[in-house]
Amino acid sequence: MRTLANNVYEVGVQDWDRRLFDELIPLPDGTSYNAYLVKGSQKTALLDTVDPAKTQILVAHLVRIGVDHLDYIISHHAEQDHSGSIPDMLLMYPDAKVVTNPKCKSMLIDHLHLEDDRFLEVEDGQTLSLGDKTLRFIYTPWVHWPETMSTWLAEDNILFSCDFFGSHQATGSLYVEDESKVLEAAKRYYGEIMMPFRSSIRGNLKKLEGLDIKMIAPSHGPVYNRPSLILEAYQDWVDEAKVANKVIVPYVSMHESTRKMVEYLVDVLMDRGVGVQQVNLTTVDLGELVIELVDAATVILGCPTVLIGAHPSAVYCAALMNALRPKTKHIGIIGSYGWGSKMVEQLTGLISNVKAEMFEPVLCKGLPKEETYSAIDQLADNILAKHKDLGIV
Repeated sequence: MRTLANNVYEVGVQDWDRRLFDELIPLPDGTSYNAYLVKGSQKTALLDTVDPAKTQILVAHLVRIGVDHLDYIISHHAEQDHSGSIPDMLLMYPDAKVVTNPKCKSMLIDHLHLEDDRFLEVEDGQTLSLGDKTLRFIYTPWVHWPETMSTWLAEDNILFSCDFFGSHQATGSLYVEDESKVLEAAKRYYGEIMMPFRSSIRGNLKKLEGLDIKMIAPSHGPVYNRPSLILEAYQDWVDEAKVANKVIVPYVSMHESTRKMVEYLVDVLMDRGVGVQQVNLTTVDLGELVIELVDAATVILGCPTVLIGAHPSAVYCAALMNALRPKTKHIGIIGSYGWGSKMVEQLTGLISNVKAEMFEPVLCKGLPKEETYSAIDQLADNILAKHKDLGIV
């Protein structure tokens, strides 16, 4: 039995073997679907459920604790990895009410076909008494869906934050043990699903100010018993002004020309004291690329031409950046072509959501020549100057 406080238990599931989330996001360390049980002197509440494929494990955990009655099922977020077991919970505990906000209620009806009379709607800031324990609901929309909310357990100073502050990790530890490892997983998680909504997240962080938080219990990953670890990290990640002296160079090369340009750029940036990360798009774990995108000041995309367009791997990278909208300040394109190219125009059109200044592209026909390397030297000088303007060099 995993106990957070008196009569507060973690009853969710560790999914050790899952390696892909939403058929998109790599999971090198698996994930968890955290659910929490709060037993008050008068009422009992289950906070979130688990992915439908793991329902039987949730049932086993509740049976092991001896939960023969549930009054409330708190649904913070309608996505099925948290809500998917609600129909089974309602069959098991037919008197339970699903407690959520109106927007989430509508989504749960659409996604799970729940009946309207099974719900108890709550407003932002509303409380629900379990007797000697009180739940207060805090609307935290767009982390990462519009209906998401969190729950504050006042008597035990625990914030149940759902996807907010989560990390995809399966772990035998209830609490964070290796802080650096958890922060890396949380940064990956933030970059992959939270980063486009950082303006909303800044507002949600302000809503948490004034709470004396002793623990943050997210829906994925371990519980933070030192909440400042993740709160301070999020403050940095959502701050538009906080970028690192780092250039990410995602690239793909077919006949060595683009690779030679990329390698030269990386070398001359290092000579200038600019941090740089070269990323081969044909082999990279995209989650690792996303981690780098969270706070990189500059991205230079290296791309060859296929027919007259961009290589599909570079197209995918550009589309991913466009979706995630990192706070990158400067973007450039370097690459090669055989007889003609519309690659720059294509890639530029794909990153319109990224509000960054564009450097002059550097292209070469065939293998790079002396003038190509001179243009790359100039690009490196321009990057250094821009980083100095940002105060990060």
